[in-house]
Amino acid sequence: MFSKSCEYGIRASIYIAKQSLKERKVSQMEIANAIASPVAFTAKILQKLTKTNVLRSSKGPNGGFFLDQKDLDDVKLWDVILAIDGDGLLEDCTLGLRKCNAFKPCPMHNSFVKIRAEIRETLEGTSLRFLAEEVSDGISFLKR
Repeated sequence: MFSKSCEYGIRASIYIAKQSLKERKVSQMEIANAIASPVAFTAKILQKLTKTNVLRSSKGPNGGFFLDQKDLDDVKLWDVILAIDGDGLLEDCTLGLRKCNAFKPCPMHNSFVKIRAEIRETLEGTSLRFLAEEVSDGISFLKR
């Protein structure tokens, strides 16, 4: 459903949110290790998420990536997806046709309108705090 970059971005965001609940800032290296992603790849993802204000970062000996307590509630899963994959998941034609829209729908367009609305509502309603609290410490961030 999401690109590989987006999957890593989601996992990194949840990991950072979990650490932020403990008031910890985490390094790029720690995040990469936690989500089993190459450091350079992780750096690009974290850069996108920071540039779009999904995550925060600070430099220096006590620096790292983090979320303020308010951000934990305000930043939604949809924000992470938008930062990395854009809105194509909910906007692009299901069949990949260029001229599909409400006025010139493809054969699948109307069938997916309700589904996309439900997906958007779920993604926009799911905070990083919720995910951080619900993902158990025993659950691995590594994909099997």
